[in-house]
Amino acid sequence: MKNYFLLFVFVFITTLVLGQRTLIHCGSLIDGKNKELQQQVTLVVEANKITSVDKGFTKPDKNDKLIDLSKKTVMPGLIDMHVHLEGETSKDGLVKRFTQNEADVAFQSTVYAKKTLMAGFTTVRDCGGSGVNISLRNAINAGIVIGPRVFTAGKAIASTGGHGDPTNGYRKDLMGDPGAKEGVINSPEDARKAVRQRYKDGADFIKITATGGVLSVAKDGSGPQFTQEEVNAIVETAKDYGMITAAHAHGAEGMKRAVLAGITTIEHGTLMTEEVMDLMKQKGTYHVPTIIAGRSAAEYAKIPGYYHPLVVPKAIAIGSKIQENFGKAYKRGVKMAFGTDAGVFPHGDNAKEFGYMVEGGMPAIEALLCAMQVNATILGWGDKIGSLEKGKLADIIAVDEDPTKNIATMLKVSFVMKDGVVYKE
Repeated sequence: MKNYFLLFVFVFITTLVLGQRTLIHCGSLIDGKNKELQQQVTLVVEANKITSVDKGFTKPDKNDKLIDLSKKTVMPGLIDMHVHLEGETSKDGLVKRFTQNEADVAFQSTVYAKKTLMAGFTTVRDCGGSGVNISLRNAINAGIVIGPRVFTAGKAIASTGGHGDPTNGYRKDLMGDPGAKEGVINSPEDARKAVRQRYKDGADFIKITATGGVLSVAKDGSGPQFTQEEVNAIVETAKDYGMITAAHAHGAEGMKRAVLAGITTIEHGTLMTEEVMDLMKQKGTYHVPTIIAGRSAAEYAKIPGYYHPLVVPKAIAIGSKIQENFGKAYKRGVKMAFGTDAGVFPHGDNAKEFGYMVEGGMPAIEALLCAMQVNATILGWGDKIGSLEKGKLADIIAVDEDPTKNIATMLKVSFVMKDGVVYKE
């Protein structure tokens, strides 16, 4: 009889908890899809989903939980399409490649993940690391670590000596000859194998380095680093495995090859020409500008000894041009997404990108929407995240002011809910 009573109590309490509603009173609301702000709205959350979006402030029942954001601007959790959660810029970054163990990288990544979530970014796309990012994603999903929802590329795919070759800058006796398993390819056959290896490793999408890069210890920062056939093989194979693709690209020719191959997003796009812009419009390719990364790299390059001598001239020459070309591409009608390259600058400062996008000529509301439904659609999760609608996951944040009037308020996120759980209040 006692066991039956305990079972009844357990079922009763469980029913109360599972049936509890959370009402969120929103002073202003950006829904993630429309440019107009709504006033005085109630979001109803049950478990991890939004079950209703109601006009006015709904009066809570006795079993409801009320979260009062009636003096705040509420919006969907933000999505950053370009981060690197395994590391963060530092003067001894090159040395760390030889002194840190995989466990060291894993532990520090948990700190960066939490900072990112607390800054209001409930979903991110990790554009490449050592592979620890896959384990980080799994740990977050399992509730072991606090962080954003992660879509990860695992290791990026590069060419020998190209941006992303993990042995660039090593002594010759340490370089070896990394191949497809390590993310280095030199033929269409290698390219297909590398994509399949990423799939086997558990990556969510494919990231390639279509041109030279700024921060790699190599001289070239903009030239193309894959043949057209190699890029074609990467994109074709990724599509076979149901994976979207992203291309790091500074120079125009490498961008052009990636866009022709059907790449999903172009990252950085620093030296994008009008020809490439028009081709991106034709193909429906998205641009992820990462203005903050370029500006940050150019600033760090002025600090003596911060970067390797090969990096400094590239950072100064290329880094400052991203914002200018972003403005040109936006005005020409290229589809824009939101991404930052966090890790090139301190994690948690991701929202600075909004201000730079506004400076580059994009209205604040459009910049915000890029980090909402636009990015969710690119990820293939447009039916789950990116907007505040009935049936969507309860990823909800709030700021103190109207960001369409003061975009700097995005730097001070005061409320964060991810998947129905409040992490910052």
